[in-house]
Amino acid sequence: PGVPGIPALTGNPTDLTAPSQAQPGVGQPPATLLTDDVVVGDGAKVGPDDSTVQVRYTGTLFAGGKVFDSSWSRGTQPVAFPLDQVVPGFAQGMAGMKQGGRRVIVIPPVLGYGDSTDGPIPGGSTLVFVVDLIGVT
Repeated sequence: PGVPGIPALTGNPTDLTAPSQAQPGVGQPPATLLTDDVVVGDGAKVGPDDSTVQVRYTGTLFAGGKVFDSSWSRGTQPVAFPLDQVVPGFAQGMAGMKQGGRRVIVIPPVLGYGDSTDGPIPGGSTLVFVVDLIGVT
């Protein structure tokens, strides 16, 4: 990716039929939300009033690149969830994304889980998601 602070991706990042994930981040993690469209979609755009997205994604830790969650590990079917039920950085990072695209979202702790540990995510972690937007409602 061409945005400073966004880690490189594995595999062929523009192939939306296969998963891609972020490699370990380099240097200090960014203090602000970062996004980079690897593939720009041509469908509906995620707007402020959209409540639910259908996505495929892989989430990794900026430090070390360890995968903490991936919809791909459960198959190729997208998962749907309301944007008001995810960490603020994920919802903010989806804003403006177009259906059919792939975006990298880097979420600092303040917009993620903060200092709290959540399952495999240690407190204070910067999160990196590679998200494919399949649908918007």
